Amino acid sequence: MMRRMAPVYLDVASAAPWHPAALAAHGRVAASHPADPGRRHRSGRAAADLLESARSAVATTLGASADRLAFTSGGTESVHLAVIGAARANRTRPGRVVSAAVEHSAVLAAADAAGLEHVRVGVDRDGRVDVGGLEAALAGGACLVNVQHANHEVGTMQPIVEIAALCRARDALLHVDACQTVGRLPVDLGGLGADFLSCSAAKFGGGRGVGALAWSPRARFRPLLAGDERERRRRAGLENLPGIAAFAETLLQLSPSSPDGPAATEVARADRLRRRLRAGLHAAVDDLEVHGPADGALPHLVAISALLCDGEALTAALDQAGFAVHSGSSCATTSGEPSHVLVAMGALTHGHVRVAFGQEVGAAELEGFVAAFAGAVGELRRRAGR
Repeated sequence: MMRRMAPVYLDVASAAPWHPAALAAHGRVAASHPADPGRRHRSGRAAADLLESARSAVATTLGASADRLAFTSGGTESVHLAVIGAARANRTRPGRVVSAAVEHSAVLAAADAAGLEHVRVGVDRDGRVDVGGLEAALAGGACLVNVQHANHEVGTMQPIVEIAALCRARDALLHVDACQTVGRLPVDLGGLGADFLSCSAAKFGGGRGVGALAWSPRARFRPLLAGDERERRRRAGLENLPGIAAFAETLLQLSPSSPDGPAATEVARADRLRRRLRAGLHAAVDDLEVHGPADGALPHLVAISALLCDGEALTAALDQAGFAVHSGSSCATTSGEPSHVLVAMGALTHGHVRVAFGQEVGAAELEGFVAAFAGAVGELRRRAGR
């Protein structure tokens, strides 16, 4: 295959390009606010004011209270703070954590490390959690339930409001990993009925190395990092003020809670492209499985598997053609194991590729991807004599 002159980035679900507002805010704050927000001198007070202003902006976007939001180093730390922190702080609750089988590997690893029994609940062919199975798992009680807002590999949106009602009825805390939806879709802690909400700025263009955890009034958890009283004693260590400012400013610019905001406009555009991409792939390639539902899914993500192909070989061929895509289980691409998400769904795991595009990608680029994908699949099958 010939290399494209202009590479097309189709992996925003792993890390999105920096939003211009994030770049500007990060540089401005790094240059103008050198002080520790915990210090009492004038520079420290100015840094503290900026920190709290950013906290208020992020909390408002998430439908949370600023008093119940802590900044972290990213989604993984936010997840661990919610899961392990809750397990440590709720010893009088039943000693069980329940997770959907398709949760991100960071969530499953945190639950495995929480020191409690970890029960995984199955999903259907679209990756949607089995609510009946969850109800059965909660019959014996649970400290915490983990169900993501939207799946990171196939894009399936979960019925969080229904799950939250079930958790409340069983007196279990609910943690929602919203890393794939915050900054893109309306996300409201109270509206969802969640007790913990974890997110990452990297997924929507808000910069790297910063995330947040918001929690409800009934949530209890202990810090993982100790040593000072920062973040209301929830997370020790000097705050990444430039990163936090970039995070908050990008959310303000995207305005994901507004039906007329830039995020909503992009959702409508992306969803049209997603549907067109799904149809184009089906038409171009035989023995192909497009994962997840046509409706009720992330608007910018399409996951596919091609029979009799190797996912890493496909990724390499597409990279040579100028398309950056992801294959395999997120954060576990070196293990050689098939995606645990696809395995839980009972889906085809051969030739797995995830396409996740941003606003800089249009119909022409996605049509080019379909042609490159079809060519790569055909070539790999030909080499294998299939």
